[in-house]
Amino acid sequence: MPVTVYSKPNCPQCELTKRDMDILGIEYQTIDITQHQDELQRLTALGYRSAPVVETEHGIWSGYDQDKIKGLVSYS
Repeated sequence: MPVTVYSKPNCPQCELTKRDMDILGIEYQTIDITQHQDELQRLTALGYRSAPVVETEHGIWSGYDQDKIKGLVSYS
């Protein structure tokens, strides 16, 4: 299942999200929203205002959410 983490530099919640995914063996791609304005605009239009934003084929959320990260294990 494709997982994308939209993050930005110096973001503690972004680093925690990626760390937990690494520990759980969840494969993901990272997109730096400070380098991809088109993605930032898309996420802002969807109502997201804080990083990280995690997008999967099963949903999208923002912020560090350990329970949702653990829930990704059942899909991988």
